[in-house]
This record gives sequence, structure tokens and C-alpha cells, in this order.
Amino acid sequence: MSEAPATDSTPLCSVDELSTHFAVNRGPFRKGGVVRAVDRVSLEVFAGETVGLVGESGCGKSTLGRTILRLIEPTSGSIHFEGKDITKLSSGAMRPLRRRMQIIFQDPYASLDPRMSVRDTVAEAFEIHGLVKNKSEADERVRSLLTKVGLRADQMDRYPHEFSGGQRQRVGIARALAVDPRFIVADEPISALDVSIQAQIVNLLKDLQEELGLAYLFIAHDLKVVEYLSHRVAVMYLGRVVETAPSRELYDDPKHPYTRALMSAVPVPDPETKRSRIVLQGDVPSPIDPPPGCTFHPRCPIAEKGVCDREAPPLVALKARPSHKVACFKAEG
Repeated sequence: MSEAPATDSTPLCSVDELSTHFAVNRGPFRKGGVVRAVDRVSLEVFAGETVGLVGESGCGKSTLGRTILRLIEPTSGSIHFEGKDITKLSSGAMRPLRRRMQIIFQDPYASLDPRMSVRDTVAEAFEIHGLVKNKSEADERVRSLLTKVGLRADQMDRYPHEFSGGQRQRVGIARALAVDPRFIVADEPISALDVSIQAQIVNLLKDLQEELGLAYLFIAHDLKVVEYLSHRVAVMYLGRVVETAPSRELYDDPKHPYTRALMSAVPVPDPETKRSRIVLQGDVPSPIDPPPGCTFHPRCPIAEKGVCDREAPPLVALKARPSHKVACFKAEG
């Protein structure tokens, strides 16, 4: 578990009441609907820290990450980066900021152009942003970046099909680092890799953060990896953040019933340690037609009828621990 870095009081990146909705067509005989992929999310990431983002598949984690970078346009709410509201900036005004905020994609097999060599893949960013004067300087920077991510400089003329999955992801990381960013959305960067390679990539990201002072929004399913890498963790359910806290607090004492269920499923390495598994009933509701009130209440073991099914609980800080926020009427503490 990472020690929290010293942080400025102003977040590097923050979102407030951010929503991303998609219109869907259900066919000629049914009314269309709206997928509430991200629904009124507020979140902060400070310089030099990692915020882990966890939740079940389809809860909106990747959509939130891409919306923050304006790769997907938000429906409402605001996004601030380096103190500037970027929510409605034009593509031209966003271009200088894109140097400072990058993404590492989930699938290294799909995120690299098979027709481009590693040299061209990494150097493309230099050309777009005018960061080098000539090809010789570009080649030197590509060599330096490949070495930094654990590849050999003499591999720069190879193509993606000549690399393993882990090596391709290292190329993706080098591409993200090419423009000297401050903030990186890591969108499940290890989930498509062999288990034996995952630890190498996680340790590489951790080392790069310490060396370059990077801030990460680290999206993942693996709760143990998130615990190891993150300073703070946010838990999403059906488009909303239901709990956020410093990593150690969240893992030691989760307050939201959904978070408790997630944590109960994490394998314990010590066979002598007993942990009660919390099995949730039912399926995740459709984001097209979410339940009223707290969206978790149909599956919640402590939901109170007439309360939890009527009003959506706000994300509020615990009185005893202001850094720990929970969206639950029944949460204690």
C-alpha cells in the first residue's frame, strides 16, 4: 500500500457533479432510453498521487476516465485541470492541455497501430506537439523513452506483432510519457496481460510515478493491485461513486455495504485467516432504467424500505474521518 504523497491543497484534476449519458435506440416498437454511464460523480486527484477506481464491469469506470480527458464529451458537470475548467474548451484550446493529460489503454493488442513501427508510434506525439527540431532528436528521445520503460533502444524499428503483450504495454506507456504528462488515466492497463507480467507493469508504473511525479487515475478490477498501488480509492456502482477514502482506511474498515461485499471477495493468502463472504443477491440493474433512490438498494442487505428506495444518498464525509466519504443513509461512523 502506497504512502500518501505530500499534496498541494488544490487538486491537479477534479470533477464536480460530472455526468455522461448516452442515448440508445431500443427498436421501432419501444421507446428510446438513456444510459447513465456516469451519473453526478465528484472526484479529485492531487499531484503525485494514485487514485484507484474500482467496481463491477459496466459500472462506468472507463467512461469516467475518458470523460475526464474529454475523449468522451460530458453531458453535464465540470472538469477542472490545473485550475482551469476544461469542460467546454474547443478542440484547439484543448490541444496544449493534452500534453499534460494522457491515457494508457487496456488492450495493448488493439491500442497500437500494426502498420506503425515503435519509433513512429512514440515519435508521433513529438511531431503533433512540435517538441523536436529534427528526426535525429526524435530518435534520441524515442531511445531514451524505450530504455525508461524497460525495452531496448534497438527495438525501435520493430512492429507491434513482434512484441509480447507485456512489451506492447510498455510501448503504450512510452507513448503516454512522450509528451511529459502530469496526469495519466491508466484504464485497466494490466487486465489483458498474463499474471506473470502484471506485477512487472505495476512496479514500472510505481517507479515512473516516483521518478517523474506523475498522478494516476488507476482503473482496475483487481482489488489487491489497487491496494498496493493507490493512495486513495474510489468505489463505483452503476455510474456513481459510493465510497472514497485513503487506501488503508477503505481496506481496513469499508463503510458502504457494496464496498464490504467487494472486499469480502478478495482472496486471503493466509489459509488460517477466516473471512465471511458477503454474497449479493440479484443482478446489477440496467443503467437505462436504474432503480429509484439508492441504486444499490435492491441488492443491499441493510436497505430500509421507505428510505433507501426514495432518495439517492449524497456522498458525505464521516464525522470522525473527514477524508472518508460514503453515499449511504445507513453507514456508521
